[in-house]
Amino acid sequence: MSKFQVPRGTQDVFGKEVRQWHKIEALIKEMMNVYGFDEIRTPEFEHTEVFARGNDSSDVINKEMYTFMDRGDRSLSLKPEGTAGLIRSFVENKMYTQPDMPFKYYYVSPCFRYERPQKGRMRIHHQFGVEVLGDKTPYIDAEVIGLGLTFVRTLGLNELKVLVNTLGDNESRTSYKTALKEHFKPDLHTLCSDCQRRYEQNPLRILDCKVDANHSSILNAPKLRDYLNEESKNYFEDLIRILKDSGVEVEVSDRLVRGLDYYTHTVFEVVSVNKDMGSQATVFGGGRYDSLVSDFGGPELSGIGFGMGIERLLVALNAEGIDLADEKELDVFCVTLDDEALDYAYHLSNFLRLNGYKAEYDYYRKSFKSQFKSVERKNAKIVILLGKDEMSKGQVVLKRIETQEQVTVSENEILHQLDHWLNEDHVCDHDHQHGGEHE
Repeated sequence: MSKFQVPRGTQDVFGKEVRQWHKIEALIKEMMNVYGFDEIRTPEFEHTEVFARGNDSSDVINKEMYTFMDRGDRSLSLKPEGTAGLIRSFVENKMYTQPDMPFKYYYVSPCFRYERPQKGRMRIHHQFGVEVLGDKTPYIDAEVIGLGLTFVRTLGLNELKVLVNTLGDNESRTSYKTALKEHFKPDLHTLCSDCQRRYEQNPLRILDCKVDANHSSILNAPKLRDYLNEESKNYFEDLIRILKDSGVEVEVSDRLVRGLDYYTHTVFEVVSVNKDMGSQATVFGGGRYDSLVSDFGGPELSGIGFGMGIERLLVALNAEGIDLADEKELDVFCVTLDDEALDYAYHLSNFLRLNGYKAEYDYYRKSFKSQFKSVERKNAKIVILLGKDEMSKGQVVLKRIETQEQVTVSENEILHQLDHWLNEDHVCDHDHQHGGEHE
């Protein structure tokens, strides 16, 4: 057993799994470019007040943050989510002075939460998030939800359900909170200690309680939709209409409030309905926030975004039997037939790499049989046989593994033959580099 192990709730990512991460990250960059989003990278830790603002009732802020004092006696916290740091940067760097709204940003960042580790729920998790800042409109809400759906469906996920709700504007929410407090007051002493805290801070949070989810007072709680003013009702109805007109089937979930206090109007989650996902079924989720930018000292701009945990996404992909990792393949393996060929194999492999081919050779002068075992393990497509007899004639032998075809070519024909055999498999643009004796 190793003397050292990763901390609880963290993991190493390597081998086949890291190749799946590469596929996800590549699709993120491709889609964000198509949708016109700029990347933003914020620090892994911020001043604690960036996250803990006012009387926040969420578990993320109250129970899960990693907070510490630095040597200057300043309170700092590792980022538990991506939105707050992005808004802090947006305001601090006056990005709102750019001419055209909306402002669209994305990030891929580690986030840190001290919570009980579960499948797809780690203490360090990596979040892909988008934020759109500007004037409030249900069309942007629909586009953000549709963007997330398109992304996960492009990866292959199909067993999904779209949950949406509205928290209404400030007037609607204030009326609803008053009604909730009246409703929960007689049974407050029977609710968990967290719910008793939430009662004073934000009674909406009680609806999201995992401990008391089946408590009669929660099951029979008033519905927020009954307290919406006309503006909030119309906004939500427009959103539902736009989504349905674009082919997105949605389910209105009255108890969906999401995990952070700054949300207003639209909140949403896209969840997996695959039975293997268990309780951690949310693939991504988010919502709109009307006052976050101004809370940080910026202008009166609304925003909407989502966060998607990559670890959770991989669990959902695995549940549907989707493997994003390509088999690791090698274009060329240089097999040396004698010791004299080792120098040549070294130079030829580097020359091939300069020209965009994945090339390897045997560093350790293993036997001919052992080298061909390496060819098999590495899924090499082509073998180049190098020996002193061929080298004395300025030639090499190329063997195509798939067809067992074998040809002898001169040194200056190697690239041409590789291009011929690998053609579209070779992603290089064939603007070959030249150097050394292989010109």
